Amino acid sequence: MAGIGLKLNRIFGKGAILSHMLGVGYSAGVTITPMFVVIGNVLLMGKVLGFDRAGYAERELFSATLLYCFIFSLLTTSPFHAVLSRYMSDVIYEERFEDILPCFYTGLVMNVFVSALLGIPFCIWEYLNGYVNILYVFTGFLGYMSLVLVFYSMLYLSICKDYAKISLYFLFGMAEAFVLSLLFAWILQMRVPSAMLLALVIGFFTTACLELAAVRYYFRKNSGRYRAVFSYFKKYTSLIITNFCYALGLYIHNFIFWHTDLRMVVANSFVCAPPYDMAACIAMFTNISATVIFIARVEMNFHEKYKAYSEAVIGGRRADIKNCQNRMFRQLAQELLSLVRMQFILTVTIFLLCEIFLPQYGISALVMRIYPCLAAGYFILFLMYAEIIFLYYFNDNLGAMLTAISFVISTGVLSYGASGLEQHWYGIGVAAGAFIGWTVAYARLKWVEKHMDAHIFCRGTMIPICLGVPESSKVYDVRTASESGVEKQHD
Repeated sequence: MAGIGLKLNRIFGKGAILSHMLGVGYSAGVTITPMFVVIGNVLLMGKVLGFDRAGYAERELFSATLLYCFIFSLLTTSPFHAVLSRYMSDVIYEERFEDILPCFYTGLVMNVFVSALLGIPFCIWEYLNGYVNILYVFTGFLGYMSLVLVFYSMLYLSICKDYAKISLYFLFGMAEAFVLSLLFAWILQMRVPSAMLLALVIGFFTTACLELAAVRYYFRKNSGRYRAVFSYFKKYTSLIITNFCYALGLYIHNFIFWHTDLRMVVANSFVCAPPYDMAACIAMFTNISATVIFIARVEMNFHEKYKAYSEAVIGGRRADIKNCQNRMFRQLAQELLSLVRMQFILTVTIFLLCEIFLPQYGISALVMRIYPCLAAGYFILFLMYAEIIFLYYFNDNLGAMLTAISFVISTGVLSYGASGLEQHWYGIGVAAGAFIGWTVAYARLKWVEKHMDAHIFCRGTMIPICLGVPESSKVYDVRTASESGVEKQHD
């Protein structure tokens, strides 16, 4: 995570108010710009093309298609990210850069296969049961697969620390989508929802192509060692479970409320709960600044303490190791407390602004009744994610997995129970589930701190472990004195 640390240190190091504002802006630009670019482009296209004048069924079908493309592309790519990231980190550390392309191609094929395996049956069902035009169905499927490629390629550019290039590619792709939407709607006379969907799909595909080209530019040699990548999936199964459970936990409460009284079915295929989904989206945006704050703080402060401890472990005295360890965990505690304080102020401010202004822009009263509890839940959720990242720092994959599993199970169970409560308590499942996950992660961090020496120095083995027939356990022969005498006589 040391990619933008030097840049942030140079910006914040000047100490001026303008420098701090530039630092926050830079952090936001390299972390959350792609998401806001896509959302802003969809809103702009809808405003210019008169999306609100289209038929109700067309508008809901477009919204549901876009919603499903984003949610399920994120879910299908999530199991691969952590394992591939670990493999690339090890390869880069060992300076075997020629092994990165085999990792890229292997993960790409697996990702596309799994995503298509889930997407094709749904598209067939949408066409046969929902009677949706086959071209529209195919366009939606291409959009889904394009987003799979986009999210997958982002992993490799993140490893290269090229966050700014990711944002630039999204800007280019969405600018292209906006221009094409005008062309399709005004020149080719396509219906507005269809024109917007096709333009977005082309924009997503362009973004994916640019990212793929950038990966090929950075890594040009191919060692052909593909089997080593598969061994990591077996060795680090816990990373697959952790990443998938965390991603599933982000949406499992939505899935549960898709089967309540808020349920709406579009084209006999898409199921959603618009009031709850809208409230969850606003709640996420209310707390999304936690990502910016966390990256900025970790890049500037904690990473240096972690690096100092790692160097002390390699060649320092015991006293130096203990001092660096204590400083590192003190810094970790400070970062968590600072994140809580700063994010709490921002969350409360944004929450009040949303409560005042959103009803004036047509957001329904039901959405605003659901929103407060969800906002609290996402506040805790992003704090829990920060702890998971710290557990990854200490290579505590088991702790991260336990955190993610407890989060997704508790969120699912409690959200199901909350669906029978009053509307303003609908989000309590997210809040309680995130708090349970946060508690598990915090307890695990305390355990790591207490057992840090054993965790670092007692994880290896002096004798290599291998499969096969064990050798004989006999070390030497014991002979009696009489046997020795007989041998001497023969000599």
